[in-house]
Amino acid sequence: MTDIIRHLNEPTSNVDRELALRFEPKSLRTYTPTQAVLAKSAGVFHWTPEGRKLFDFSSGVLVANLGHNPSAWMEKFTRYMGWSGDPWKVSGSAYFPALPLTAYNAVTPVEVQASQRLAELLQSRPGGKRLQQVMWAASGSEAIQKALWAALARDRTRDMLIATRFGFHGKKGIAGAVTGSETDRDRDPRVRFISFPMCECLDVSLRDEPFDPWPYVQELETLKHQFGRKLTALITEPYIGGGGSYHPNKLYLQAIQTFCHDNDIVFILDEVQSNFGRTGDLFAYETYGLEPDIVVLGKGLGNGIPVAAAVGPPALFGALEYGEGSDTWSANPVCCAAVLATLDEFARGGVIEATRRSSAVIERGLVRLKELPFVAHVRGEKGGMVWGVEMRDHGGRTAADWANAVVLACYKGEGDLGIHLLGPLAKKVVRISPPLVITETESQQAMDLMYRTLGRI
Repeated sequence: MTDIIRHLNEPTSNVDRELALRFEPKSLRTYTPTQAVLAKSAGVFHWTPEGRKLFDFSSGVLVANLGHNPSAWMEKFTRYMGWSGDPWKVSGSAYFPALPLTAYNAVTPVEVQASQRLAELLQSRPGGKRLQQVMWAASGSEAIQKALWAALARDRTRDMLIATRFGFHGKKGIAGAVTGSETDRDRDPRVRFISFPMCECLDVSLRDEPFDPWPYVQELETLKHQFGRKLTALITEPYIGGGGSYHPNKLYLQAIQTFCHDNDIVFILDEVQSNFGRTGDLFAYETYGLEPDIVVLGKGLGNGIPVAAAVGPPALFGALEYGEGSDTWSANPVCCAAVLATLDEFARGGVIEATRRSSAVIERGLVRLKELPFVAHVRGEKGGMVWGVEMRDHGGRTAADWANAVVLACYKGEGDLGIHLLGPLAKKVVRISPPLVITETESQQAMDLMYRTLGRI
């Protein structure tokens, strides 16, 4: 099995890697040159079976916003599920008198509470007044599909969708159709793409440069001229995540939203990655001054429990009939309990404020990496907790080679301390996205370690 990745002095991890490849297809995971084996995690750290300690700079792909296994969150999650007390004897066996683990086609109090609190929280934030009903899902791509289904159902004679180019909304069904660009294979004929301002946001140094959204509005006007009332919805991420971490001027998103609202086109904001603090505010629509018709949430929403949701107005969601938005795991009690625990932790306050302080430390450290000849650009959200570090061709090695070398060097680190990163985005961009709860001291330690480590390659 030539695809096995092995590292020196990792005998247990190497066995696990070999067994994983023997019993699982490699397609199950994305390529990362480290393929770290994680034995336990706490806060902003992972530990390998050999006892090496790794700063987690991926958050399980922007999921563990509150850190790994936070005790306060775990206690609340357990309480909402009702996992306490002594088991009951029923039919000769012992069972906990707690919420069911599945409640398909039924209603549970924890679901109702989670829906109400999430909708009220979204409406309480600037720009959230349209976000009144919650359509639950088990993954971000499923929630994206449900949002698009609702937009298409409001008028079934209008079936054309617009997406911003090189976004990632999922791999399944119509969510996959609005991912990527028109050059991808088997493109759904209902989908058209518009440009996302990548050149204008190549680096954090360009944040305050003047920006003209008119060329992008002209693309939309061209589609309007071509398809007219057939256009029914536009979907975008607030920042391009998987396509290379491009963070636009807010005027861009505001301009395409205005076009949507002026032309009765549903404006869908995919916040699966960005929700709950990644952009420096609780939600990205606050950061960018938006008022979406539908916002899609996921990842950090459950802090590790697989849950997602599309949230929008009853007038839109009401276009779907019974069963048209259902699935086995929607509004699952386990997922709803996790959402409530997450809402509780953010309601306590302090997380966003602390994130902004640590963000400044990390961004200074990342910008410092541009002293290295193979680092081209650093992009990210000011005050947030997600960046992309783009490599360049240098010294006979491609940008992609350097990106993989960076991930591997950070993993090896120094002695028993390293940094866990995922494989590069768009082949040459390394994403930096630690949990929001990383402290200023931890941030400085990690950035110093990264600078020393990368300076040696």
